[in-house]
Amino acid sequence: MVGSLVKWMWIAALVVSAFSVLAQQPRTPDGVMVSGRITILEEPGKVATDVGSTVIFLEPIAGGKGMAGTADVHIAMQSKQFVPRVRVVTAGSRVNFPNQDPFRHNVFSNTPGGTFDLGLYPRGSARSASFRRVGVYPIFCNIHSRMSAFVVAVPTSQFTQAQADGSWAIEGVTPGKYILHVWHERAPERTREIVVAGSALQGLDAQLDARGWRPLSHKNKFGHDYPPTERDRY
Repeated sequence: MVGSLVKWMWIAALVVSAFSVLAQQPRTPDGVMVSGRITILEEPGKVATDVGSTVIFLEPIAGGKGMAGTADVHIAMQSKQFVPRVRVVTAGSRVNFPNQDPFRHNVFSNTPGGTFDLGLYPRGSARSASFRRVGVYPIFCNIHSRMSAFVVAVPTSQFTQAQADGSWAIEGVTPGKYILHVWHERAPERTREIVVAGSALQGLDAQLDARGWRPLSHKNKFGHDYPPTERDRY
């Protein structure tokens, strides 16, 4: 009886030890890594300094799994700027806009199908907007005409933004066919079909052409020009 009890205690200890070792093993995401590099073609004598604002995402065609839950993220207002200037989210997510300046802001977007106006609010407070539809949402301040940002709502969790040197990587991509999207505010969006198999897919480089880009002024939330007396008055 005692020998049998000792035997079972020894087996139980081995099982517990095995589970303990497994729990300590680093977990890797399912799927493989997809990666590449972004370059931006500029006018002669100019060098792109905003490559990191490029958004890359994989839209599943067939056999891929890309949908994910929503999330709450933020874009702060600091020194009359939106920080970060570009934010990519899954469609349906909510973005909070905390005011960290010592004066009021009025965040709005007149994007068709996604119009919102958060009204005036002071430092230390925040208001939010939900981005239910896939698309690009230009964001502005109705008080400060030079403030602008972009929320890019995508139909998948498999997205990223390029690093400052243009490199990018998306981990955990399951095998299947995808449309690779590359978006930047100063260049036409580029797309291509890719096939992800059972190993890492590298070298998905893309060059964006920003030579034809020119900055354009925008209207206020009422669709009118910003009055000169209100342009960055504080």
